[in-house]
Amino acid sequence: MTIDRRKFLSLSAGTSATIALGVLPLSIRKALAVQAAVETGTIKDVKHIVILMQENRGFDHYFGTMKGVRGYGDRFPVPLESGKPVWFQSNGETEISPFHMNPEKFNAYLAPSTPHSFSDSQAAWNQGKFGYWPKYKNDNSMGYFKRSDIPFQFALAESFTICDAYYCSITSGTDPNRITFFSGSNFNPELGAKGINCTDADSEPDNLRCWIANPELDKWPDPGYSYKDSAFHWPTLPDVLEAAGVSWRIYQDPNDNWTGAMNGGLAFASFREAKPGTPIYENGMSHWSLDNLARDVKNGTLPAVSWVLPPREFSEHPGGPSSPQKGSNFTEKVLNALTSNEEVWSKTVFFLTFDENDGLFDHLPPPAVPSYNADGTLAGASTLPLDGEYFSDPARAHLKEEDTISGTLRPFGLSARVPMYLVSPWSKGGWVSSEVFDHTSLAMFLEKRFDLTVPSISPWHRAVCGDLSSAFDFSGHESADLTQLPDTSRYALTDTQQMAMARYFIPITHEPLYQERGTRFSRKLPYELHVDTLVEGGSAVKLLFRNTGSKGVVFHVYDKLHLDRIPRRYTVEAGKTLADEWSIAPDQGRYDLWVYAPNGFVRAISDLTATPKVGAQPECQLEYDEVLGDVTIAFHNTGSESCKFLIEDSVYRSGGPWVIEVTPGESVQKQWSLKDSAHWYDLCVSCDKRGGFLRRFAGRVETGKHSLSDPMMGTD
Repeated sequence: MTIDRRKFLSLSAGTSATIALGVLPLSIRKALAVQAAVETGTIKDVKHIVILMQENRGFDHYFGTMKGVRGYGDRFPVPLESGKPVWFQSNGETEISPFHMNPEKFNAYLAPSTPHSFSDSQAAWNQGKFGYWPKYKNDNSMGYFKRSDIPFQFALAESFTICDAYYCSITSGTDPNRITFFSGSNFNPELGAKGINCTDADSEPDNLRCWIANPELDKWPDPGYSYKDSAFHWPTLPDVLEAAGVSWRIYQDPNDNWTGAMNGGLAFASFREAKPGTPIYENGMSHWSLDNLARDVKNGTLPAVSWVLPPREFSEHPGGPSSPQKGSNFTEKVLNALTSNEEVWSKTVFFLTFDENDGLFDHLPPPAVPSYNADGTLAGASTLPLDGEYFSDPARAHLKEEDTISGTLRPFGLSARVPMYLVSPWSKGGWVSSEVFDHTSLAMFLEKRFDLTVPSISPWHRAVCGDLSSAFDFSGHESADLTQLPDTSRYALTDTQQMAMARYFIPITHEPLYQERGTRFSRKLPYELHVDTLVEGGSAVKLLFRNTGSKGVVFHVYDKLHLDRIPRRYTVEAGKTLADEWSIAPDQGRYDLWVYAPNGFVRAISDLTATPKVGAQPECQLEYDEVLGDVTIAFHNTGSESCKFLIEDSVYRSGGPWVIEVTPGESVQKQWSLKDSAHWYDLCVSCDKRGGFLRRFAGRVETGKHSLSDPMMGTD
């Protein structure tokens, strides 16, 4: 589909996000105005990669209300054990749903942090069941901001590109995720490659190894750092870059990096044992300020890869001493430095993300390896080996006593979504990328750009997580929409005003869910997914998961007749298939299965008919026309009498319902054009002879071209 930009802007109108040429900081005008330095039209044109990882903000918490992303207007929230949608989380006594942390009424910007260790994160995630997020985090976990509360964050996302399927890597806190971010793994990759699941002796489930043992005494460089536990020995990303001859540097104040926690390299022997004069010591352990960053940019000496570590006060961490305002001010300072030399900026990609979500609620089930049921069986399957992808905690030292839904072998991740902004001359214009990414994706981006290998990234991560390159247009032909970026210099006044206000309270009644209406330009995705169904009388339902796309994927299956069970997860590599079955005999042949995958892919497969399995035997499968972007449904009847299929679409198109009559042993096909819905579809199929029969097909057809976000995302 060729997207007309004028048409897109008309679709996007009607919110406070109107594209405008406002009074912008000079650095941002340059960031949007400077054209990419295009030589090859590929990733090789990127000469500088700058990475800022902030602290502890979740995607829904920041952007659940923003138009064009998968937020609070998601039409397909997963179900809880209660049967209610995922929004209705319990604190053990009452239900808490997402609520607006309104800074005009309460001290919302400096709201306290929430628990975010391995134990409470595992309990809140509940192996995919969710349900008790406030109980194991606290009620604050359900709070979120709106556009007017964090205007800089919204404006930055809408000037450049935001990822709405970027997940933190480990179901835990800072150290586990920053170690992954700085090395490609949180557990010993040699053991993982042998299929050995790591314990805390060779992995990092909770904060430990990056934290300085005596922060009041351990000053850098004299007397230096001391550490709380043993070092890891696999190579960090700086080690890999150094070996490949790629220049790099970490810009930080080693005495103001949250007692070492910001620097994931401190968990490794190569950093701890670095001597003065060595590259790791000089570039990875020494003091390099934002002034140094600005100087290097102006002088044209910016390294090929740079990390920027925030000081604690400007890290954006909830609970103070930071805030969204302080975080945005720090981000603006980094952008000021990067855009001070137009020639350098024309060749630079700036990644801005967060290490983890604090304890802040996110509604999407993260793609993860299958969990183990309490009886030791695996709730799902995979087309590639999974041994080594789990944390082994036989002593339950990192699990809550009451968390017995599974055994002591727990998935490391993926975990909740966090924001990821892509700021560069190749990502201007307010795009969204909905491909699955995580902290290993940045390492894979470095691999692709510099033709190197990060050996610690596991095969599962490589199969499921993208390398971020698909979120850019390296042709450099994109235009820029100049969204007004607010002034960030008043953060001190804002925080002072907030501290004088009352602590915000949790609403007694549920607030209506809110998300802005409108669409965004959406990057093409590598997904082409299928779920085929075979019903064997009244005994079993078999699902065949087919992945004919170019990237691996995780399918989540929720059994609505048995929501007390852990949802099954299936990792299916590109070009492969995987089958599993559900026994339906105990339910008198009834079943109700819902399948979820990236970017709003949903399949409902149910038959609640109480009558015996005789007469008509309806079934149907959906296939794609990747050239036209249309869908075709094939209707089958293997029974002994004719039946009529009723197909309805009350979401994306007018017309219908459509009726298809199928005689015994016959197959009939019907095609639907999706050109007027940006190739989004939501078709419900029922059958006149089986009142409880339902097949629902929803998602977007990928044509190999960029498209729009879901036009029906959002709330009134």
